[in-house]
Amino acid sequence: MNATEFYREPVQKVMNELEVNHLGLTDYEVRTRQKQYGYNEIEESERKSAIQIFLEQFKDFLVIILMVAAVISVFLGEVQSSIVILVVVILNAILGTVQQIKAEKSLDSLKEMAAPVAKVLRNGQVTEIPSKEVVVGDILVLDAGDYISADGRIIESHSLQINESSLTGESLPIEKMTQVINEREVALGDKINMVFSGSFVTNGRGKAIVTSIGMNTEIGKIANLLDSAKEKKTPLQVSLEQFGKRLAIGIIIICLIIFGLDILRGRELVDSFMFAVSLAVAAIPEALSSIVTIVLAFGTQKMAKENAIVRKLHAVESLGSISVICSDKTGTLTQNKMTVQKVLINDEVIQHDQLQISNELHHTFLHMALLCNNSVTFSDREIGDPTEIALVHLGNEYNIDELHIRKQFERFDEIPFDSNRKLMSTVNRVGNRTIMITKGAVDVLLPRLVKIRTSQGVSNITFKQLEIIKQINSNFSNEGLRVLALAYKEVNSTKIGKKDENGLIFIGLVAMMDPPREESKQAVADCIKAGIKPVMITGDHKITAAAIAKQIGILKDPSEAIEGKEIENLSDKELREQVENYSVYARVSPEHKIRIVKAWQEKGNVVAMTGDGVNDGPALKQADIGVAMGIMGTEVAKDASSMILTDDNFSTIVKAISNGRSLYENIKNAIKFLLSGNAGAILVVLYATLFALPSPFAPVHLLFINLLTDSLPAIAIGLEPHSKKVMEEKPRKIHEPLLNKSFVTQIGLEGLLIAAVTIIAFQRGLATGDTMVASTMAFATLCLSRLFHGFNCRSRESLFKIGLFSNLSVWIAFLIGFVLLNVVLIVGLFDVAMLDQLQLLTIYGLAIVPLIIIQLHRLFFKK
Repeated sequence: MNATEFYREPVQKVMNELEVNHLGLTDYEVRTRQKQYGYNEIEESERKSAIQIFLEQFKDFLVIILMVAAVISVFLGEVQSSIVILVVVILNAILGTVQQIKAEKSLDSLKEMAAPVAKVLRNGQVTEIPSKEVVVGDILVLDAGDYISADGRIIESHSLQINESSLTGESLPIEKMTQVINEREVALGDKINMVFSGSFVTNGRGKAIVTSIGMNTEIGKIANLLDSAKEKKTPLQVSLEQFGKRLAIGIIIICLIIFGLDILRGRELVDSFMFAVSLAVAAIPEALSSIVTIVLAFGTQKMAKENAIVRKLHAVESLGSISVICSDKTGTLTQNKMTVQKVLINDEVIQHDQLQISNELHHTFLHMALLCNNSVTFSDREIGDPTEIALVHLGNEYNIDELHIRKQFERFDEIPFDSNRKLMSTVNRVGNRTIMITKGAVDVLLPRLVKIRTSQGVSNITFKQLEIIKQINSNFSNEGLRVLALAYKEVNSTKIGKKDENGLIFIGLVAMMDPPREESKQAVADCIKAGIKPVMITGDHKITAAAIAKQIGILKDPSEAIEGKEIENLSDKELREQVENYSVYARVSPEHKIRIVKAWQEKGNVVAMTGDGVNDGPALKQADIGVAMGIMGTEVAKDASSMILTDDNFSTIVKAISNGRSLYENIKNAIKFLLSGNAGAILVVLYATLFALPSPFAPVHLLFINLLTDSLPAIAIGLEPHSKKVMEEKPRKIHEPLLNKSFVTQIGLEGLLIAAVTIIAFQRGLATGDTMVASTMAFATLCLSRLFHGFNCRSRESLFKIGLFSNLSVWIAFLIGFVLLNVVLIVGLFDVAMLDQLQLLTIYGLAIVPLIIIQLHRLFFKK
């Protein structure tokens, strides 16, 4: 028999199949089964060593380019430059190694989910053993507070309730029973006669026969999925890899052309080679990798202040590409707190905040809801069943304290709730009368009613009144509300039994749900406006999930909701074809979640997945951005994620996406600053080479510009304040290259402007007859024009629109670069000639021209 189908078999048949009786296994049987099934523990595939992971960081093409640049710098005699480059590369490799090792901790956390010890029945005695020694056929003894160490079929249940939220995502404890489930396809959360490893007992006691251990348990299957789920490279990582390859090819071609032209015009072979190599070093943006890392690091600090902690640095910019958010319901879109929404009293449906405390019937209803109730709330904690706590909060809304009421109306007896009766009853002294109050499931309580209390008094309940109650109950259920009925009767004794739970007087219905967070509706609207599809994936029931999704704007039509058992019948191809038709996925398993994420990805989407349970781990790892809950999240979910929300709030994801989009824009602007400046330098060298002019730059000039005046402005551009306009645009396509046609054109035109003013300065210098003056003027103009160009690269908008002083970092970077340049010119460092006042003014005047032209174009001509 398949272990997953034991829920369909009677208890005795399961015991016969597993060859065990009610006394449990003998020591001999245990030893035999341990050889057959192995130990009850989570296994994992062989991991790479830290050294292997570290060495793999150097496979990146851009890193290879930087390593080549370091070697070239050594040949040029610039040992200091090569050390700087190597330090940056090694630091990035260490950072990548640490992040990857951290990510692999998800399986370690999964192992820790297993209970350290288990109580089993062996040789007729209850014995406590290490959980790894549990075998198939063992009888688990379960009590409130116990963690469950293996999957099993329940053989005894006494008010047994189990919290399976880490596996199913459903926050409420599940009532367990022994009866057979006859359906063939049943969601994990609906297998109420089974227990699962990693869950824990919240109430009652029971016994279960172990049907699966280790990797064959539901938690073991999740471990398999976690091990096989592959993390995706971020769009920026992909873009930088493509950019690095294209840049390398372009630089090699340009350097070969210049080297060849220099040889043709009679320049010494060694000089030609060294100049071509120094130009290659200048063209390679050595600082690019570190600048991107620094900008992302600053971005993560800002996001942390807004309740989003980023675990994997490069994942930040992926946020800007997100086109689908697959969100859990409980606690993320909702408040994770059962709350009364409506009540039915006196044939009237009333909103929870519109009860009239002066109305005797309303007042009595509230009192009874608090008396037939064992939950209490304090300022810092809540104790009891979530549905009962909801009733206590309802009383608190009207300043009725549950402890005060219970003290006023003394309780004599109680019949606790159990899963068979689905009722709870208490006996209280109310004035001179002894009253039994009963609450429970509507379908169970209605047949026990004989009378009804209305504003006219108590009368026999009619068929019509019963039908009205049933219809209203149905309406509540269709809205995703959980409904309880409340009734009472006067009794003669302070002691009651189950037979007394008949002949009741109906007083009302109370409908409750875990309501949406107030900010969820606006956050969903912001997503849709930004071209992002919000999707709900939950272990909860379809009706409840659809009701919440409709309230907050995720669901427009009921046909957009689907259940896990329906997904089970779809092939991967069919799911991929139909995935865009659904906005709500209810009653899903971990396998379903990972399939849904893959299906969206295969449609070309960048997918964010939120979750808090063990069951979410594989999908969090598979998603482009895995988002774990910081408050309710398990360590498994956190370790498998890229980002953790410290407030468990969906709206925080939307803020993070806005930050991610702005960060990507800032990084792109920083790259534009670096490349347009480098393009200007290359064009000047090409000009000089084509017209057989002296070299416009010494190798040391190019290195000065690249290593000193580039980095600070580029970082400052990366710190540009975030713009709200980014959320008015559609997500960028995942396959859209960083260097697209528009971006390359901008770099080329802006580089041409910088080259033009540098060439003019160079020619003015040549007119003096001193090639060193010409070289110095070209170097200074190129350096200063690039510093001014930093202001252009802050945004695509005019400086007058974004604010000239809205980013003080750019001004600081400009001033530092300006001072360093003037120190070089005045002191005469780095192969420069001493310039007169007119030559200095010429440099300053020419250098600011590109800034003026670009800003005027943006102000008057750019739409």
